[in-house]
Amino acid sequence: MSAAREQILARVRAALGRDGPLPGARADEMRAYMAQHAAGPRPRSAWDPVARFRDRALALSSTVDEVETMASVPDAIARYLEANALPLKAVVWPELEGMDWKSAGVQAEARKAEGSDLVGITGTYCAVAETGSLLLLSGGATPASTSLLPETHIAVVPVARIVRGMEDAWALLRSERGKPPRATNFVSGPSRTADIEQTLVLGAHGPYRVHIVLVHGV
Repeated sequence: MSAAREQILARVRAALGRDGPLPGARADEMRAYMAQHAAGPRPRSAWDPVARFRDRALALSSTVDEVETMASVPDAIARYLEANALPLKAVVWPELEGMDWKSAGVQAEARKAEGSDLVGITGTYCAVAETGSLLLLSGGATPASTSLLPETHIAVVPVARIVRGMEDAWALLRSERGKPPRATNFVSGPSRTADIEQTLVLGAHGPYRVHIVLVHGV
């Protein structure tokens, strides 16, 4: 991968008439320009971000539950699984492993998801109110497979991490991380396609259930 990357960058540099990376001063100048570049015009957003996110998520065929604290999350998820006749067994992000799943009756395993896993539970980097989308970042403690392979994806979303628009999500990522990880995934409801005879089918390329647990406190 490293050799292929260098070959691609070499071809780009050649097309630009350069034989190496930008000099340090020039690179700093470009970074400063990108940092101060003004965002384009945006529609008015005179709405409450939490209410807007909830409404848009529901419109995308996600389901939404709300709890007051993170300690209430395992019980809320157990109720959802039981109500939908789903197994009380899930693969979870390692960052959620310390929650009291046992008391809620949920067998939670902190590992990468496999094809046989039916339920995946993740956190979220942030959520976008304007579109009802979740932003998930790949990483060792946040494997992408947890939200992609299981038939049911359950996402835990602190309301403090709901931003107004996509631009705000990218700005938050730049300010907190500096640069994005290898993969950034926006999840907007269950996977769907209408490629065949314009008939909408859920779960074509990923989970056909997305359940969101909004957490109002800590």
